[in-house]
Amino acid sequence: MLRLIATCLQCQRVRALPLQLRPCATLSSAENRQTVEALYDLSVDIQKIRKLKGWVLHRNSAYVKEVADLLKDMGASGVIIARILALHPEAVLCSPQQMQAQRELWVSVCPNQRELVGIIEKFPASFFTSSSHHANQRNNIAYFQSLHLNKRIITKLMASAPQSFSRPMGQNEMMVRTLQQAYLELGGEEANMKIWLQKLLSQNPFVLLKPPEVLRQNLLFLRDKGFSTAELLRLLSKLRGFVTELNPDSMRRTLAYSQDTLGCSEAELRDIVLSCPALLYYSEAILAERFEGLLGAGISMAQIVETPTVLELTTQIVNHRIQRLRAHGYDIRTGSLKPLNGTKKDFEMSYGELRLRRERPLFNPVAPLKVDD
Repeated sequence: MLRLIATCLQCQRVRALPLQLRPCATLSSAENRQTVEALYDLSVDIQKIRKLKGWVLHRNSAYVKEVADLLKDMGASGVIIARILALHPEAVLCSPQQMQAQRELWVSVCPNQRELVGIIEKFPASFFTSSSHHANQRNNIAYFQSLHLNKRIITKLMASAPQSFSRPMGQNEMMVRTLQQAYLELGGEEANMKIWLQKLLSQNPFVLLKPPEVLRQNLLFLRDKGFSTAELLRLLSKLRGFVTELNPDSMRRTLAYSQDTLGCSEAELRDIVLSCPALLYYSEAILAERFEGLLGAGISMAQIVETPTVLELTTQIVNHRIQRLRAHGYDIRTGSLKPLNGTKKDFEMSYGELRLRRERPLFNPVAPLKVDD
């Protein structure tokens, strides 16, 4: 009798429960039911959100439908919306007013909404950002537009280095002026300065976040090492504004180690650096590993000096390429390192030419032609 009463009470409790959630949208402790259900309806990977950013699901207020409607109105498909929300679920915490303000800002530099959706898909955190940064974003956009920079460059800066747009405009203005001044002092032509600046910012958007003093200190250090003004301009232009990423102490150690290992003079070392500016980036430990790998593969130090950009390759990549070249009869120990060098695309082109050269029959210009009688 007691068992029957208990069973009946349990049945009443089950009937009293609210509408059951779908199995895949089962709530964890203290999650916002409406948020989970709305995300589930959009086919968002809720388990991924729980694993990486579960705190979002516990917020009392969320705007899942509003975010989805905004993205859909901009041309985003359901699959893209689900992908964006799984990658950056914090987007649902932005109010409709914040989202609309961001949309207006971004459309001012990227009017093509299809392109804008592609940017949001790759950099959702840059679009769904705090309203407290809105004034700084607007001021920075106006400043970069006043420099007559290409809209695509400004869009790329906003997407890949949003911190530079969230901070006061004056900080960016100070760094840009420092770059422009350095360019002109090193012999750059004012007529080409806008193109140079666009290329630099495009290749390294984070250059704006560096203190201007770092640029000055590094240029002074390299000048003391014997680099001419023309060579300094070449270094500043060649590799993504690298002189803002380094410091005199690290460059001093790297240059001393490289010169000692290569057994070259200071003048020869400068030529090597001009051919391979990335050499300044690497620590002594990385360089030691790469020198050891190259020498262990039978490559001589003279070959490395002739083609120093081979030091940009990891030991694993070097060994893999050597094996592929060897399979087609190319001995890296006695030949040039150029077929081994470069990006993956460069190597595949060199490798393809080498393979065709070996497979194509040689033409003998003095051999008689075979013709039908």
